[in-house]
Amino acid sequence: MKRTAVINGLIVDGKGNPSFRGEVLIEGDRIARVGREGEGPCLAEGADLVIDAGGQVIAPGFIDSHSHSDLEILLKPMLELKIRQGITTEVLGQDGVSMAPLPSRYVDDWRKNIGGLDGDSDDIDWNYRTVENYLDLIGKSGSSSNSAYLVPHGNVRLSVMGFSGKKASPREIAAMCGEVRRAMDSGCIGLSSGLIYIPCAYGDTEELIEMCRVVAEYDGVFVVHQRSEANQIMFSMDEVINIGRESGVRVHFSHFKVCGRNNWHKVEQVLGKLDSARLEGIPVTFDMYPYTAGSTMLSALLPPWAHGGGTNKMLARLQKPSERKKIREALLERNCIWDNFVEFAGFDGIYITHVVTEKNQFAVGKSLAEIGKIGDTDPADVLFDLLVDEKNRVGMIDYYGHDEHLELFCRREEMSVCTDGLLGGKVHPRAYGAFPRVISRYVQNKKVLTLEEAVKRMTGNPARNFHLTGRGVIEEGAFADLVVFDRETFRDIGDYLNPNRFPTGLSLVMVNGEVAYDGESYNPAGQGRVLLRGERI
Repeated sequence: MKRTAVINGLIVDGKGNPSFRGEVLIEGDRIARVGREGEGPCLAEGADLVIDAGGQVIAPGFIDSHSHSDLEILLKPMLELKIRQGITTEVLGQDGVSMAPLPSRYVDDWRKNIGGLDGDSDDIDWNYRTVENYLDLIGKSGSSSNSAYLVPHGNVRLSVMGFSGKKASPREIAAMCGEVRRAMDSGCIGLSSGLIYIPCAYGDTEELIEMCRVVAEYDGVFVVHQRSEANQIMFSMDEVINIGRESGVRVHFSHFKVCGRNNWHKVEQVLGKLDSARLEGIPVTFDMYPYTAGSTMLSALLPPWAHGGGTNKMLARLQKPSERKKIREALLERNCIWDNFVEFAGFDGIYITHVVTEKNQFAVGKSLAEIGKIGDTDPADVLFDLLVDEKNRVGMIDYYGHDEHLELFCRREEMSVCTDGLLGGKVHPRAYGAFPRVISRYVQNKKVLTLEEAVKRMTGNPARNFHLTGRGVIEEGAFADLVVFDRETFRDIGDYLNPNRFPTGLSLVMVNGEVAYDGESYNPAGQGRVLLRGERI
């Protein structure tokens, strides 16, 4: 069995304990011993490989608790933009719309539906159908990072009801619960939903409670992009917390935020709801990315009813002048009960990040308002034309938030860090730099967190929240997912204009005891694993 020693480092264990100078001995894929400097024999004695950390931080590998690598991981098993920021584990299947399960009759429409979020490609075989088969594909891909999967609510609803927007009958809910049970038996760690995305948005509270009862039987987690992060956020949080109360499931809010200047005054009330839930005994956690702009598929700007019947029907509506007029009027409404990105970000605060056709490449990096000026076109028509031209495969960035809120969220013990990064085109800078940004901005510059607190939010917290046993900590018997970085120089250097830039200050990434990145070169040797619920993962 190979023995590796990482010596001469500042060990931050991922549990929030005080850091200490020490060394780590790895045998195979596990941490065999953790030693303090000056106490006991040097762990490097007899090691096959000795890595000198040079006084830098030795921490557990970072866990991206909200990832959109679902498709890309099959195409590029070594995802440099994740490895280069120290991410060793990704939680896939987010926002209720992902890769599996996927009935054969909906493949074409579904590819268009998720194309703006997870991307699209003809280079994979879309005939896998089940969660089990999809996870097998990841396992055979030679991935350099670990992957866990949430069964997506939208895929489950698609399997039973297609793109129908009607209320589910008791029989249909039972069928959806059966799909969830099969996915949990296949190793999923929980259920996700994106209640602004189709077809998740059609599901009501009763439907979600029943599916979450199944998830709770497996001690899984319900991960949710809630129905509103803007005008209706108070009602939205009540719904999600009630789902936890009634079903017994653990609740995790995705990319926690309050959108729009007109809603910023609600932040303390929002945090109060988390406190009340905890006092009531409802397990509630959340993740966040350290930026005040978000990113998602461009079609999320449309009102929910515009998506009725699926992506092909939505695109057909956008080609009818009468339907365009109705959608434009909806976009210009105020105090919407649905999350209207145009209301809280404006056409001048929504930027295109990814398109597929050569014709529209000029639009990447520009706002809808800027593109409208170039073509002397109404920004709403720019939106509609892009979606039609690109068959819905468009990504965007929207500016919604406030720095002080991020600091408040960072201080919360239940918080974990995520990228939520879409991976195509001119990406949001979080896809390259979310984790180093927490260290550079909130530890080194703003002093919002200690180094130990920050590392815990990037490792131990997500491992706890998602029950990734043996991950996210440095202790004997844990899996040897490790990173080494210089706390002074580990920082994100990408911005919204030039986002596709690797961070600085990272010296080592180790996955399951094997070096994946040594600060200069990659070792794409398939170190990663699919982490299945119920296993010691």
